[in-house]
Amino acid sequence: MTLHPEIAEFLAALPAPPEGPLDPVAMRAADEAHLPPVEERLPLHAVQDVTAKTEAGEVPVRVYTPAEADTYGLLVYFHGGAFFLGSLETHDHVARSLAKETGLKVVSVGYRLAPEAAFPAGLDDCYATVCWAAGEDSGLDWDGATLAVAGDSSGGTFAAAVAARAHDDGFDRITHQILYYPSLDLDFDADRYPSLRDNATGYGLETAGLKPFNAFYLDSGADPADPLVSPIKRTDLSGLPPALVVTAEHDPLRDEGELYGERLRAAGVAATVSRYPGAGHGFVQHFSWIPEYHRVFEETRDFLNRR
Repeated sequence: MTLHPEIAEFLAALPAPPEGPLDPVAMRAADEAHLPPVEERLPLHAVQDVTAKTEAGEVPVRVYTPAEADTYGLLVYFHGGAFFLGSLETHDHVARSLAKETGLKVVSVGYRLAPEAAFPAGLDDCYATVCWAAGEDSGLDWDGATLAVAGDSSGGTFAAAVAARAHDDGFDRITHQILYYPSLDLDFDADRYPSLRDNATGYGLETAGLKPFNAFYLDSGADPADPLVSPIKRTDLSGLPPALVVTAEHDPLRDEGELYGERLRAAGVAATVSRYPGAGHGFVQHFSWIPEYHRVFEETRDFLNRR
């Protein structure tokens, strides 16, 4: 299937990227320049900014409550942005849709970003926030049943790494991991996966841009050979939580996500791999208003409801 026509039209209208080195501060400002006002966002029972007091320090989080209840299943969400972009604001609409469709209380994590915060600061924030969310002191009224981790792109990297780290630490409360077009192998050798060649140009995220976009993270001390940086390099995947791995047909990262799902299944983990035709990298954040891609939230709900 060719790229979805509405996505293709959007990409064709984008200006050429500026020449020279990437400027993280300017790019973050541009990301947040055209966000909708709060009153135009999907309404929920409650949306609250709080500070999670964790073992990694104080972490800003935004809590989305879909409806009033005594207790809640929890979904802890990590935004994407190549480890140096993204925020609670840029992914607010994703967290709102997750809360509405799943019925879970969603905790979106404002983890520290590279290059200002060296590895593993962002990962530490994500993992510590999951542990905090499950504790009585969080005030989140966790029901003790569902505790999911989810993320898109680099946030999917963190979700996979958090699930693995929790398993190794004996923290067995995570029940599901949801990885939207995750970046699971930060060794960007173009010969490693066919999708790095087949989807190299013309679909938004380009293979040639992977190294410079991830350089802020890798140059801060993140080693691509470390399974907490490249989760696909983990040797033993057994015992990890059930996984939903969502990939996009026209994404350079497609094949590593699908291979990770295959390896999870081979290790005895219940894993669902779902490829979205006509989509490119970032479609959950940028194009979930298109009905066939909004379905990703319904698929997430159905995955979480499986027993």
